[in-house]
Amino acid sequence: MKVLWLCNIMLPFIARSLGHKIVVKEGWLSGLASKLMQEQENNNITLAICFPSSDDFKLAEGDNSLFVKNSVKGVAYYVFREDTVHPEQYDASLEESLGAIVKDFEPDIVHIFGTEYPHTLAMAKAFARPERTLIGIQGLCGAIADVYMADLPLTVQKKKTFRDILKKDGLLEQQQKFVQRGENEKQALALTGHVTGRTDFDKEMTQKLAPQAKYHFMNETLRDEFYHDSWNIDRIQQYSLFLSQGNYPIKGLHYVLDILPDIVEEYPETVVYVAGDVITANKSIKDKIKISGYGKYLLDIIRKRKLEDHVKFLGRLNSDKICARYLKTHVFLCPSAIENSPNSVGEAMLLGVPIVSADVGGVHNLLTHNRDGILYDKNKPQQLKEAILRIFEDDKLAMSFSSNARDHAQKTHDAEKNYRRLLEIYHDINHSI
Repeated sequence: MKVLWLCNIMLPFIARSLGHKIVVKEGWLSGLASKLMQEQENNNITLAICFPSSDDFKLAEGDNSLFVKNSVKGVAYYVFREDTVHPEQYDASLEESLGAIVKDFEPDIVHIFGTEYPHTLAMAKAFARPERTLIGIQGLCGAIADVYMADLPLTVQKKKTFRDILKKDGLLEQQQKFVQRGENEKQALALTGHVTGRTDFDKEMTQKLAPQAKYHFMNETLRDEFYHDSWNIDRIQQYSLFLSQGNYPIKGLHYVLDILPDIVEEYPETVVYVAGDVITANKSIKDKIKISGYGKYLLDIIRKRKLEDHVKFLGRLNSDKICARYLKTHVFLCPSAIENSPNSVGEAMLLGVPIVSADVGGVHNLLTHNRDGILYDKNKPQQLKEAILRIFEDDKLAMSFSSNARDHAQKTHDAEKNYRRLLEIYHDINHSI
């Protein structure tokens, strides 16, 4: 059986072979690909992977071909051109590129990971075999668009920095881009016969957007680094909080900044660490020019409430460094306005980091409230504060959450079980035609 993966990024094992920078996103795909490659002789699957070129990856100088093909570790991969900087813009020429890849590889199944980019719709059109098309639900752009502003004041939503004006990328424009991406997503899901998901949220959305598709339950396998260590309360930085992202309003960093002064008042050593792009950078002239409206809003809150010593932006971290940060953390936070099944929560659970998360989307399918951690009503930020203080003040509770979360996550993210489930889905699709 020949299976073609369509991914949003160049997977790390391919990037490593080319000497390119490894993208710290969708890391769970690496584990799944590795397992398929290791078991190739037994699983009767020939895997190929295609993905778009990024800004810093030139296919070839003056090369006008529809794709570039190569292989690593016995797996063929295809690189095609796409403007990933403007994912809201549908480019019909992608259909020709992806059609050429399909013609070259002749897959029995096309497995598309995510609905966030135009290439999903282009592949669904180019392959044109819905009964052999499988789309894995990750985030859902339409749902994100609905809550993108995450309770920001209207004045903040409308305010633009120089960067926002220059790029036509203020908060309202960003929300509209997700609306447009949601339309592409809706069309793509209407053209598939199969969907994988793992939460009540994505199942409900599939029934709404793709009623014709068969829904296949399948959990995710996370990055290998998170399976080999465990949180220990004796090794943490006490009163430290950690968010894996804070780049966009939906990730909810502003909710944390709203309640942080009250926590600092009770525990002056409290520090919030934030991974991802440093969107509040403001030291150089270049920083001041590049700052976004949301970044400026966060910076203003930090300064106004004198939180400079209590909020630290870490930048983008590789797997080892982000794992180390988790292990030092007293409480991991997921204050998002919307999530499906956030890998950051899964990673924290695998390591046993005590978690406080907004009860949104499918998070409750990962984390059991008051057993593995604490879920709170996203419309009641005081519950966020109370949950953090509850863990700060009770080491036995923190250790109980840690142990229970690890046990739960090891079942949810069991690599062997999830791999076997993927094979079942592939064989089910292939044999049902």
